Amino acid sequence: MDNLKGKAAIVGLGTYKFSEDSGITELDMTCRAVKAALDDAGLTPNCVDGFVEYAEEDFDEILITRSMGIGNLAFHGDVRWDGGAACSMVQRAALAVAAGMVTTVVVVRSVNDASLNRQKKVFGERRTWIALEETYYNPYGLLTDAGRLGLNIRRYMHEYLVDAEAFGWVSVVARENGARNPNSLFFERPVTYEDYLQSPVTVDPLRSLDLAPPVDGAMALVVTSPERARRISDHPVYIQAAAQSMARGVQFKTSYTRPSITNQPALKNIGRRLFEGAGITTADIDVVQIEDELAPLVPMALEELGFCKRGEGPAFIEGGDRIRPEGELPLNTSGGSIGEGNLHGFNHIAEAVRQLRGTSTSPVDNAELALVVSGAFGPASGLILGR
Repeated sequence: MDNLKGKAAIVGLGTYKFSEDSGITELDMTCRAVKAALDDAGLTPNCVDGFVEYAEEDFDEILITRSMGIGNLAFHGDVRWDGGAACSMVQRAALAVAAGMVTTVVVVRSVNDASLNRQKKVFGERRTWIALEETYYNPYGLLTDAGRLGLNIRRYMHEYLVDAEAFGWVSVVARENGARNPNSLFFERPVTYEDYLQSPVTVDPLRSLDLAPPVDGAMALVVTSPERARRISDHPVYIQAAAQSMARGVQFKTSYTRPSITNQPALKNIGRRLFEGAGITTADIDVVQIEDELAPLVPMALEELGFCKRGEGPAFIEGGDRIRPEGELPLNTSGGSIGEGNLHGFNHIAEAVRQLRGTSTSPVDNAELALVVSGAFGPASGLILGR
C-alpha cells in the first residue's frame, strides 16, 4: 500500500505562458513560474526549504536558490526520463514532506524546446541511451520519438486490427480543450475530425495532428504538509497516491527487446499501485490526465490502466464523447501535450490541480479525484490527486 496517502498537498501553482519563442532563458522562466506559484500559495522564497527539478534543464538548484533568494535549501534533487519524470518529481517532493525532512518543496519543469534557446547540462560523459539510439536506431532512419514509437504503434494496430484514423479523436478533443485554454499554443484554434484526416502523414502511421508540438514555457508547484496546507490555502489538493515504475526489459520509450512491443508493463504497474495506494478503483476517478506525446499512446494507456480491455482503447474514444469534459472519462482537459504544448507531462499535473480547485478552462463538474500518468513505454510515473 502507498504510505503517502494524505501526507502531502499541493498549495501553489505557477505558469510562464507557453509560446513558440519565450525570448528568455529557461532559468528566467523558472524563476517567474516559481514566483507565481509562491504568490499563489501566499508564501515567500524564505519559506522554501526543498527543490526538485528535471535532470537536464539548463539551471540547477544553486542557480535557483541564488536567483530566488531562497535562504535555506535543506533538500534538493532531480529526476530524469522526460515524461517519466513528471509525476516522479512530485512524488519525491511528497516523500520529503511526509518524512518530515522539509516543510515546503518547489517542483519545476521549464523548457525552451520550441525556440531551442537552451544550454543542456554536460556531465562529462554521454548517456548510455543516447549512444544506444545513435548506434542502433539512427542508421535505420529512426531519428525521432515518433519514428521509434511508430513501430510499437504499427504493431499494436496489426495485433488488434485498428485503423490509424481511430486515434484521431484524441487529437480532436485535445484541440477542443486547448482552444478554451489561454495558455495553449492553440487557444481559439480547435480542429475537426475532418481536419485530422486531411493532416499529412509525417511518420507512418502518425499524422501531423497526432504529434505534440514543442513549446517554450514553465510551470511550478508548491508541495507542503496537509496541516500547513489547511492553514494557508482555501483549496489544497492532496496527494492520495504516487508511483513510478521501470519494468523488466525497459529501453527508453521503445523496449523493442521485450516479447511484446505493444505491452506497457510500467504503466500497468503504476495503475495497480496507484489504485491500491489510494484505496479506490477506476470507477472512482473523475478526470484523467495522460501524457500524450503521440495520440495513439492515450487509448493504449487507458487499456494498461484498466479503464478498458486490451485492444478496446480506440473503440472507447470513438466519437470523442466519452473523453470530453462532460463525458464518462474526461481526458486531458487543458489540451494536454497535443492541445496545449509539450511540457513532457508536467502540464498534466497542473491541469489536475486546476480541475480539483475548480479553475480549469474545461471544468469537470464536481471533480474530486484526478489520475495523472506520464511516461509511455517506460520509465513511467503517476499520481492520484484529490480534494
